[in-house]
Amino acid sequence: MDTVDNGDWMTPAEAAAYLKVKPRSLLLWARQGKLGAYALSGTKRRVWRFRRQDLDATLLSKPVVSSVPSSSVRSEDRRTQ
Repeated sequence: MDTVDNGDWMTPAEAAAYLKVKPRSLLLWARQGKLGAYALSGTKRRVWRFRRQDLDATLLSKPVVSSVPSSSVRSEDRRTQ
C-alpha cells in the first residue's frame, strides 16, 4: 500500500516561501500551467496545493541562465570599431 507523506504537500503560502516568490506569482504560474499544482474540488474558489517534488522538478527542468558563455552587446561593439 502506497502512503503519501503529508509533509510533501504545501499551501500556496508555504510553496511561495519555499520558492522565495510572492504567493500571487505562484498562483498565476499554477493557473498558467507553468508548474505542477493540484486544484482541490468541492469549493467555490479554487484551493491549490503543491508538492515539493513538483516544485523542485520545475526549477530543475529549464535553466534560466545558460551555462554556455555568450557575447555581450558591448563586446560586439568593440570588435566593429
